[in-house]
Amino acid sequence: MMGHKPLRYLALGDSYTIGEGVEENEQWPMQMARRLRAEGVLLNDPKIVAMTGWTTDELGAGISEADPHGRYDLVSLLIGVNNQYRSRTVDEYRRQFRELLRQAIVFAGGNASRVLVVSIPDWGVTPFANGRERNVIASDIDDFNRTNREEAGGVGAAYADITPLSRKQGRMVVGDGLHPNGEAYAAWTDLVLPVARQLLAATGTSS
Repeated sequence: MMGHKPLRYLALGDSYTIGEGVEENEQWPMQMARRLRAEGVLLNDPKIVAMTGWTTDELGAGISEADPHGRYDLVSLLIGVNNQYRSRTVDEYRRQFRELLRQAIVFAGGNASRVLVVSIPDWGVTPFANGRERNVIASDIDDFNRTNREEAGGVGAAYADITPLSRKQGRMVVGDGLHPNGEAYAAWTDLVLPVARQLLAATGTSS
């Protein structure tokens, strides 16, 4: 293991990052940190700045209020589902996501390669979406994800695409019929973990 000072992880997002309806240890950022530690990466549990229902602008306000200090070795960003749910435009999302990405890079010490963008899952496959136009939801989600992928690629941030997996997890939800359960988040972690591992290794911060 390189060094003895624990690495710092900041997770930015909405209900999918805070883990609405699941125990704290089932949140995917917590699961990922725990699994990285098991591999010998000296990584603290994440500081999470996220809340159910947040849109991009609300996350921006939440970051300002939380005011995370210092440099983080890993910053994850998963945001946008509520923009889609509230029928916000993709153009607005792009502008606000770009600013969030800029902030994430600042938190990562100016190093975009320490930032990990995670795609928006498709809530249209869940029981909560019964009676809604699932194909429209899917198309909208794809549009938002094209945008965040382009923005991530434009600055050199890493990207993890969990959306296809989410479309197979329609019944893996908590009691509200909408939010993923711990098992679903564990499967997300299976996909995000290799990207985070590579990110940390590339920046010389892993074991």
